[in-house]
Amino acid sequence: MHFLKKCSVFKMVLSALLIVALLQLLYLSFLSKFHGKQQRYKYSELFGSKKASQPAEKNPRREHFRYSLSTGGIFDGSGQYRVYKNLIKSDFLTNQKPGADPRSHHLALATHTTINNLYHLNSLLERWQNHLSVAIFANNQDVKFATAFIYALSIFCPQIKALVDFHLVCHSGEIASFPEQDREHFAGLEEKGCPGVFAKLESYQDKYKNYAIGANVSYPNNLLRNVARSGTDAAYILVIDIDMIPSANLHHQFVTLLMRKEPAADEVLVLPAFEIRHTRKMPASKAELLQLYQVGEVRPFYDELCPRCQAPTNYSQWVNLPSKSSGPLEMAYTINWADPWEPFYVGARSVPLYNENFRQYGFNRISQACELHIAGYRFSVVSNAFVVHKGFKVQGEFHSRKDEENRKNRLLFRSFKESLKAKYPHSPRRC
Repeated sequence: MHFLKKCSVFKMVLSALLIVALLQLLYLSFLSKFHGKQQRYKYSELFGSKKASQPAEKNPRREHFRYSLSTGGIFDGSGQYRVYKNLIKSDFLTNQKPGADPRSHHLALATHTTINNLYHLNSLLERWQNHLSVAIFANNQDVKFATAFIYALSIFCPQIKALVDFHLVCHSGEIASFPEQDREHFAGLEEKGCPGVFAKLESYQDKYKNYAIGANVSYPNNLLRNVARSGTDAAYILVIDIDMIPSANLHHQFVTLLMRKEPAADEVLVLPAFEIRHTRKMPASKAELLQLYQVGEVRPFYDELCPRCQAPTNYSQWVNLPSKSSGPLEMAYTINWADPWEPFYVGARSVPLYNENFRQYGFNRISQACELHIAGYRFSVVSNAFVVHKGFKVQGEFHSRKDEENRKNRLLFRSFKESLKAKYPHSPRRC
């Protein structure tokens, strides 16, 4: 009898184990099918149905992307470049909560890059977390690569989908097309998602150095800045290079400032610019920045290459301001522009555009600051916001044609200054 009871208990335990094993198999099967559906959905998001007999699923983002490409873009003023504006449009404005303060989307960040530096967008967006407009320049085979990855970022990265507008600029003889045949660019990304896209972009960073894209290829930095600027409806815009990071909470600080006092129509708000040693973590607050500044791990932007280019910011005065580093944003002091100052600033969208004749290295931002000066703008340095460049700018790290490009743009700057006299005939100011 005792033996029979033991057998009965053993059978019950065995049955229970079998049921558990069966449930696990069913669960794993469900997960496998669910994962497969996810991947098929993501693939459909990218390209639509694989079978010609099945119509592609309607996807507004994909259809907008196709349409934007099908227009062929527009030519810039010189006729040398083709511009695809708003290839991808973010959901930023449509996601605004009903009743939200309209000033909350009055400051956008605009930036520009080549495809080998696009990976910086990841860390920039981590810090900014608000509306961002990105203009990308691509040349030759990079047009195909850039088009594919603009699309991939918008599909696989929810934050980019929510916040980032993309624009593409290439030479006028090149035409971008939908990446229908570029499935090799997306191999494995279905599983890896957004981190996989940025990992692949980062592997592309060493293709060329700075502006050295190729023989007879000029990087149209000012055209790109204008494209990024005009690609947003924000009332105020901060234009920076993609390898720079603004201080944390800048957007919130600026919106709070607008509630107290809007900048004057002829005023731009200067953010002191710094550069940080590669091995150091980006400072979020002025207090963190000053700690690194005091031990030489952070220094003024272009401190080694062109100290005069940022000297008018008056770093000594800014560092020693009595205001709290975490307090509200304030206009601390006003500076008269002096050649060759090239400040980074928050300005209204009515601020004069960058002169698109300046390309490659030298005088591209100086020329715009010079025009602001002639046009009567004043430069107000803010109390506790800043921008930081990743890495120290040092001699020997630039491409070989840098000095030649600088000389060419210096001559262009002379003629540009003469043209400003005709554009602003009543201005008493000169550059």
